[in-house]
This record gives sequence, structure tokens and C-alpha cells, in this order.
Amino acid sequence: MIAALAAAATAAATAPNIAPNIAPNIAPLAGVQALAGTAGSHGALGAVGMIVLLTVVTLLPAIVLSCTCFVRFVVVLGFIRTGIGTPAAPPNQVLVGLALFMSIFVSAPVATQIYDRAGRAYLAGQIDEGQALDAATPPLRSFLLHHTTEADLALFYEVTSSPRPATIDEVPLKIAIPAFLLSELRLAFKIGLTILLPFLVIDLVAATILTALGMVMVPPQVVALPIKLLVFVMIDGWHLVVQSLLRGAMT
Repeated sequence: MIAALAAAATAAATAPNIAPNIAPNIAPLAGVQALAGTAGSHGALGAVGMIVLLTVVTLLPAIVLSCTCFVRFVVVLGFIRTGIGTPAAPPNQVLVGLALFMSIFVSAPVATQIYDRAGRAYLAGQIDEGQALDAATPPLRSFLLHHTTEADLALFYEVTSSPRPATIDEVPLKIAIPAFLLSELRLAFKIGLTILLPFLVIDLVAATILTALGMVMVPPQVVALPIKLLVFVMIDGWHLVVQSLLRGAMT
């Protein structure tokens, strides 16, 4: 009996020494719960902002293709390569990269306006996603309609049976963007045809000379290619083409 009482007394004496070891472990848990409660009130906005950011990043290639002059630039540069007759020089990566940075250069003023009107306020938390979209639409719409013909706009209004707008502010992006792309494709093919005609003349002259000399077994491209390259380099063709494209897109 005496031994049992002594054991109970020893256990009671050691119990207060265990509590200080548990208390430091409980305090951090309480801090984590408080932090979670504080973040919960602001987490919704951060989650929505992250979703919007990921959506914009996902749609960025489509935005670049449909809302800039990238289509015009890359199609015209492709026509130049076809007209010269060098399928692999310059490679596709070079043409796409040049067209991309030309598009960024042309669209930089519009992007700055969109950021000043909508991006800065949205990132500061002053407006929500809907208000940011409404604020960013007018500069983009103005840029698209500036490069769009009335015939292309009328086409999409006729197909959708929508009422004609009284002002450009009433044109929705769902009509402005495809009409802009159609106008860009038409203009790109017109420019490409103009570029191809001189190269076609050189090909015809080379073929006629070879036929007159009785060298029918020699492909005309073998003779025409060096001549076309010489003419293109002598007139500084790349500089002229890029200069014309930039001036046409920024007017």
C-alpha cells in the first residue's frame, strides 16, 4: 500500500512538467487558425483573379492572332518566300517571330490604352472583371474597326440578322473581330499578289530564254532563283516590305 501511494505521488509531481511541453505546440495551431480565418475573407478575390489570369494566358495566342495585324504580316512574309522560291529560307520560326514582334510594335499604343483604362484599375482592386472588360473594349474596338471594311462588317450583320449600328460604339466584338480578320486576309492576299508578279515575270523570262536556247531539260528555277535573289537583295527587299507593312498598319 505504501509503495502504491508513493507511485501516485510521483506521478502527480511530474504532471505539471508535461503541460509546458504541450502548450507551445497548441499556440502555433491557434495562430494558423487565425491566419486562415483572416485569409478566408480575401481569398475569393485572389482566386477569381488567378482564374482570370490563367484564362488570359491560355487565350493569348488566339488574341494575338485575331486582334492584331499578325495575320497580315505572316501571310505577306510567306508570299515573299514563295515568290523567291526558297521554301526553307528563311525558316518558319524566323517569319513567325518577325511577324509577332511587328504585331507587338503596331499594337503597343492600343495595349497601353487598354492598360491605362482597365488594367491598372483592375490590378489595384478598384474595379471587377466585368467593369475591366467594358473599359478595355473601346480602344480595342476602335483599332479593329479602323482596319475593317464596311463590306465585311455588313456581311456578319446580314448573316446574324442583327440591326445595323448607328455608331462604332454599338459594334460588338463578336462581329468586329471576325470582320477584322476577313479584311486582314483580303489585304494580305492583295499585297502578296503584288509581290509575286515581279517574281513571276523573272520565272517566265528565264523559261523563255532556256526554251529559245534549246535547253529544255534545264529547270527554269535553277536559272531564275539566283536572278530573283540578286534583284531582291539589290533593292533591299526585306527593308522595303517591312517598312510598307508597318506604315500601312499604323496609318
